[in-house]
Amino acid sequence: MQISPAGCKPWRTLVTIPDAMVSSRCAVLPHPAGVAPRRRQHLPAQAFWGTERRRRRRLVSFEAPPRCHKMYVPGFGEGSPEKKAAISLLNFFNYLAVRIVLAQLESYNREAYVELKEFTTRNSVNDADSFCKNLIRESPRHKALAMRILEVRSAYMKNDFEWDNLKKLSFKMVDEANIKLMRDYVLETSHIEDDE
Repeated sequence: MQISPAGCKPWRTLVTIPDAMVSSRCAVLPHPAGVAPRRRQHLPAQAFWGTERRRRRRLVSFEAPPRCHKMYVPGFGEGSPEKKAAISLLNFFNYLAVRIVLAQLESYNREAYVELKEFTTRNSVNDADSFCKNLIRESPRHKALAMRILEVRSAYMKNDFEWDNLKKLSFKMVDEANIKLMRDYVLETSHIEDDE
């Protein structure tokens, strides 16, 4: 079998080696016939400092790639938990955009406010895509309202929503809820043991 292994320096001539010696990694081949050996170069001693560390680093790189250290979450065949959270956030941003547009319309376009308010009573805001799809198809006036909602939800998500604050609050709320539940359980069980 003739190979020029990927990731290895290409040889000027192809070398025939038995299939038993071929692996999925780069094959270490003997000096091929037809290629002149390199001339020795005289290098200062500093050039060899740290060569042992570089050699070890090179050897480590040939090991198996690191495995993912994240928890496996079963039941998310259609996507990741992050995708599920993104869908929930999309629905939430849609809800916020409807509220913002309603507040804006209430002050300067009372007729459009009444139309959108009436539409929200007939259609659920919880599913963002179906809400906007139905609003676009309702009438040309409703289509303009739907376009405004799409603009507002995009602008709010990109410019006004505080993503860092969401992360901090999420961490804090989960930690506080865990501590409260554990404290309540300890108080409950210690109270039962005292009664006995």
